This record gives sequence, structure tokens and C-alpha cells, in this order.
Amino acid sequence: MTPESLNNNSCKIFIDKCSFGRGVFAAQNITKGEVIFTFTGKIITLDEVLAKEEQSGGNPLQIDTTTYIDLEEPSVFINHHCNPNAGIVNTHTLVALIDIGKNEEIFFDYSTSMSENEDSWTMECRCSAADCRKTIKDLHYLPTSIKEKYLQLGIVQEFIVREHNSVGKISLT
Repeated sequence: MTPESLNNNSCKIFIDKCSFGRGVFAAQNITKGEVIFTFTGKIITLDEVLAKEEQSGGNPLQIDTTTYIDLEEPSVFINHHCNPNAGIVNTHTLVALIDIGKNEEIFFDYSTSMSENEDSWTMECRCSAADCRKTIKDLHYLPTSIKEKYLQLGIVQEFIVREHNSVGKISLT
């Protein structure tokens, strides 16, 4: 497998064909807790996200209530999975949640970066996990056990934790 595009932060990954079109794969074994790469792209507003979606679609990563990263390669090719092997920490850093073997596809759960302020966005899930949720929605729609697991792992965007803590929906304790 030849890397199609590598992030300048890392030679740990490559982009290749997958069941979702294209995906990001491990170019080497990646150990649990290891940084995989940093999401990159222009910082844009919610209004810019909505304008892009009307024109040609887009793949933004929400990093604050109305702030997004307009994802570049390879970030744009990270696919969702209901049982992810990676998660986002510190707003834009992807880390391994488990050991990931060479040539394995890397996934994160999109719900960990989606605020209820975006309540209108959903996506059909085709991850084929035994416990697939079928529809990807904002974090507050996740079953309590999954939310608690993600909070303990520290892979829920900080702005979402703040939002939910302010209304008593999620607690880190």
C-alpha cells in the first residue's frame, strides 16, 4: 500500500480505499495513547460551514460552539465508527484508544465532536458494528453508558463538556 497523502505531522498514516470511499490507515503499529496526528485546516465560523454545505458540502470538525476546522487531507478522510479505535483530545489531536495494527483503518466517533447546537445534522451510519447506532447524531443523543465511557477517556470536545455541565446533563465525576 502506497501512501496517497501524508500529514506533515506524521508518517504514521496513509489514505487508501475503504468501504466508505477513502479512509485513513495506520502505516505502522500505533500503540494505545499514542498521538496519531493533528487535525488541520482553516478555522471557520458556523455561518461559513452552512454556506459551504449549501454550495458543495463540507467536512468541518466542530471545535467550539460556533467554531470549526475546515478539514484538509488527511483529516477529511477519517471515518466514523460506533466502536472507534481513536478519539480527539485537546480539541484537534487524534490519539489511539487501543493498539492499532499496521494497515488497520483509523476511526473516531463523530458524536464526540458534535454539539446539540448543531441538532439538525445527522448522518446514516454504515460502520456495521454489532451495536451500530444506525444514525450519527450529537453527543447528547448517545446512550448514557457510551457518554460516560467517552468522558472517562477524555475524548469529548471540551466545549461540549462545558455546555452539558452548565445544564447538568453530563458530569465528569
